[in-house]
Amino acid sequence: MIEKHILIEDIDPVLLYGVNNANMQMLKALYPKLRIVARGNVIHVMGDELEMCAFEENVEKLEKHILKYNSLTESEILQILKGEKTNREGVEGVIVYSVTGKPITARSQNQQRLVKAYQESDMIFTVGPAGSGKTYTSIALAVRALKNKEIRKIILSRPAVEAGEKLGFLPGDMKDKIDPYLQPLYDALEDMIPTQKLHEMMEQNIIQIAPLAFMRGRTLNDAVVVLDEAQNTTSAQIKMFLTRMGINTKMIITGDMTQIDLPKGVRSGLREACEILKGIEGISFIEMNEKDIVRHRLVTRIVNAYNKYETEIERGKEYTENKKTTEKI
Repeated sequence: MIEKHILIEDIDPVLLYGVNNANMQMLKALYPKLRIVARGNVIHVMGDELEMCAFEENVEKLEKHILKYNSLTESEILQILKGEKTNREGVEGVIVYSVTGKPITARSQNQQRLVKAYQESDMIFTVGPAGSGKTYTSIALAVRALKNKEIRKIILSRPAVEAGEKLGFLPGDMKDKIDPYLQPLYDALEDMIPTQKLHEMMEQNIIQIAPLAFMRGRTLNDAVVVLDEAQNTTSAQIKMFLTRMGINTKMIITGDMTQIDLPKGVRSGLREACEILKGIEGISFIEMNEKDIVRHRLVTRIVNAYNKYETEIERGKEYTENKKTTEKI
């Protein structure tokens, strides 16, 4: 009789053990020759050596399943132990699975183009209206790469530019002041990575969320780096960010040209970068539109209404300028 300790590292042990340890009780029943005790992220096993080897191999398979799908049912345990395919396998177009086990896929043609561009290019600029899935799809691609061990870390960033609010008047220390600007990034991650595991990854700097200003001086290797709300960068800021790119790194830059919050007279760095870098090999450009909006149906109507209003304003300006020119002649 021998004893072994199996360490659970890549997943939240709660997902393996099940609610009220239901999954672990099932495994104990399937391996009656073993004495199995699970505490924290360590499973203590004692018993027959051959039986223990089979148990350890199957625990590894269950871990891989949970890492991919973020859930594990009793029926899936039986299928995996029998060497059968689970019902989730073979589903096409899935980028990653949510914490509830729901598949996250590219839901529009341009989102599919973004997924394809990620495979073909090391730098992708994605521009489109609010709700078109730019950030969410980008973070899903980053999480998939991390789970597949293609990279060692995810770095998410945003410029801390006020949209009418003043950063200095927010309560708390610097982190407390900045966190509200980064909350959309936290929200997306919380959809895809179990809470406890996400906290561990952030504590270990495997996942880093930081304002754009904190990128200066760094070289970003073995990572997927997402710069969100890039329309609010200046020319100097986006140049600084793009030149942080290191070995085995992919960068995704997202933004909405209709939501620029920079001071009047300051040109958007994203707009300038798209003009300067067009045609460079290894860089892809994805333009999303109202058809890609996957939020509430009212969002599409709101975006269309604002676009129509802005077009009419521009036409009015052109008419006024033409009229003044005619009168001078």
